[in-house]
Amino acid sequence: MSRLHAITEQNRKWWTLGSMSFALFMIMLDNTVVNVALPSIQSDLDASLSALEWTINIYTLTFAVLLVTGGRLGDIFGRRRAFLFGVVVFALSSATAGLAPDESWLVASRALQGVGAAFMMPATLSIITNAFPPHERGKAIGTWAGVSALALALGPVVGGFLTEEVSWRAIFFLNLPVAMLAVFVTLFATKESRDPNVPRTVDYGGVATITVGVGALVLALVEGNDWGWGSPRVVALLVTAVIALVAFVLVERGSRFPMVEFEFLRSRTFAGTNGIAFVVSFSMLAMFFFMALYMQNILGYSPLEAGVRFLPSTVLIIIAAPLAGRLTDRIGARVPIAVGLSLVAVALYMQSRITVDTTYSYLLPLMSLMGLGIGLTMSPMSTAAMNAVDATKAGLASGILSMSRMVGGTFGVAAVGALFQHMSDSRLESRLGDLPLSSQQQAWFADNLGSGDVPSRLQQLDPGTAREVGGVLKEAFVHSLSASLKLSTAVAVAGVVIALTTLRDSRAPARGTVPAGVAPVAHRPD
Repeated sequence: MSRLHAITEQNRKWWTLGSMSFALFMIMLDNTVVNVALPSIQSDLDASLSALEWTINIYTLTFAVLLVTGGRLGDIFGRRRAFLFGVVVFALSSATAGLAPDESWLVASRALQGVGAAFMMPATLSIITNAFPPHERGKAIGTWAGVSALALALGPVVGGFLTEEVSWRAIFFLNLPVAMLAVFVTLFATKESRDPNVPRTVDYGGVATITVGVGALVLALVEGNDWGWGSPRVVALLVTAVIALVAFVLVERGSRFPMVEFEFLRSRTFAGTNGIAFVVSFSMLAMFFFMALYMQNILGYSPLEAGVRFLPSTVLIIIAAPLAGRLTDRIGARVPIAVGLSLVAVALYMQSRITVDTTYSYLLPLMSLMGLGIGLTMSPMSTAAMNAVDATKAGLASGILSMSRMVGGTFGVAAVGALFQHMSDSRLESRLGDLPLSSQQQAWFADNLGSGDVPSRLQQLDPGTAREVGGVLKEAFVHSLSASLKLSTAVAVAGVVIALTTLRDSRAPARGTVPAGVAPVAHRPD
């Protein structure tokens, strides 16, 4: 039997959407599910703090570095083939992570997970783009974006439950049945497609230079606050990134079959949507990262309790994203994105007005407003980006868009973190100096503001000093967070300007039409 009876030519695209959504759910879940399991991993494997950091960072690094390459290889050799390769690699590396006997094995498995995700992520969006006509892409991509938000919402909750009730290893084994289902449906429902205008030739020079360039940039962003932005290692990484990315442009311009054809990147809409992808990820991930610390360190919630309190935001993303996708099919992406980013900016600004006495009841409507704004932005942004380029370049376009989001989020956490650290150092230098603490104690509290080790250190002081120090630390944390959220607010406002100046207020082509310059989708037999 060549295909399941339930799959017909009329509903094939919806089966394909389901398969891509399952895979996306798995990728996005792994972005958050591991964090809450780190203490258990440390205890079980006797892992060092450095190993725990790399358990998170190596996934981000390999994922971001290979997104463009994974998308382009899908265009060249087949998007379904690239997707299935990514799913298999991701599933196998999830199994080895769950079976990891030591920290090195776990870190290596997480690196391979990032490789698999880098092939899967752009393939999901490019396959959906090829499966749905332009006038239905907003609806489909809205569903795709909603699934992404659902995974991010459930990550801390699922991770906390499995870690407490089963084992931290279960968070990795959870990927195996999801991957099997995604492979099964893809084999039966998804047609193969590729770019018919390029030969099956890999631009190795382009792959090497963009890998080194993006890898050095992301590593510098991830480690900049810990290593110091002026440290020789970070400076060397940034210089390497600039040299490699300039070399990438030169190599591509001289290549007979370049990995990136810069002509289609001149589209104002595509450039604008990539800028918006950078902006919304910058604002969103930085806010979630530091507000999670605020809920735990200032409001006193556990990691799981803090994760549950983010649900109103993510639930609204899940609801708004599909609706925004349908709206984009009707009126275009410009208005939904501008309105969405305006709501994000308002929510961030109001969050920046928090004090040490602020309660969750103040944050709840703002978190909801944030979720609504992100939901109105994400799916129109992706739809506009994919409609702005030839369908034959869907894999590359998806890879570039995904990389913009990943780099934007990484840059956001790094930049907001650097501002936070600068503000807190300035605040604590004078405030702690007035308290009966040794210079070593002052330095430790300044360096570990927001750390989970602070309560145990405070217990080592006499009760009166502990209360004073705790009050100073809370005030410094809130003051620094307030300034940092204002930076995110400014970035979100810049996104509104980008949307209004680069996007056209137009809807997708009507049923049965093909936009000028867009080649018909080419399907090839398996």
